[in-house]
Amino acid sequence: MFKQFAVVTGLVLASFAPAYAQRAEVSGIIGWTLSDGVDGDARLAGDGNLYDRVDPKDSMNWGFLVGFNATDNLEVGFQFGQQLSTAEISGTNTVELGDLTINSYHPYVAFNAAPPDAKIRPYLMIGMGATNYGSVSFTSAGGQARETGSETQFSTTWGAGVKVFPSPNVGARFGIQWTPTYIKTDSEGWWCDPYWGCYVVGDAQYSNQWQFNGGITLRF
Repeated sequence: MFKQFAVVTGLVLASFAPAYAQRAEVSGIIGWTLSDGVDGDARLAGDGNLYDRVDPKDSMNWGFLVGFNATDNLEVGFQFGQQLSTAEISGTNTVELGDLTINSYHPYVAFNAAPPDAKIRPYLMIGMGATNYGSVSFTSAGGQARETGSETQFSTTWGAGVKVFPSPNVGARFGIQWTPTYIKTDSEGWWCDPYWGCYVVGDAQYSNQWQFNGGITLRF
């Protein structure tokens, strides 16, 4: 799946090849992520407690962006992000399972306000791609070594912030980003109407990441 995203991103960026000579931006970012997970059916564990929810803990994030200006205000690019978290299950008790690495891959489009040579440029961005939840190694209540599988799901990302350029080629960026990742759909029952008939109604659940970050931007 990651190879497919790389190919799609390459095709999108290649379509703006004439703009490459205009200006490119490379940014490195670091910050903090507020995360939540999803709930499900309660399960009785070996320690006698019921668990019905799993969440990534709030933790540090880092990443990078590579963008190209298609016009004076329109930017297209690719963002990679990584959250170094811990998986936590909860219910009648709360337990930390083990280290959890969350990687996100998003081709994006951004609108940069103000002229290209402005020292302050607010921006809005939107991206579509995938989020990968890495495997988690843990020890069960019975003392057995276990490991969860890795999972990749569709996600979008939405961001806003400001870029500050004290010099033409070196600047700083500060922003907030929301990344909802689709996890599953729970059945909520049946809905019937005279025209469409009866069908199952579902409730989609998303894992959300709210990222607050800052970093350095280099322009070429």
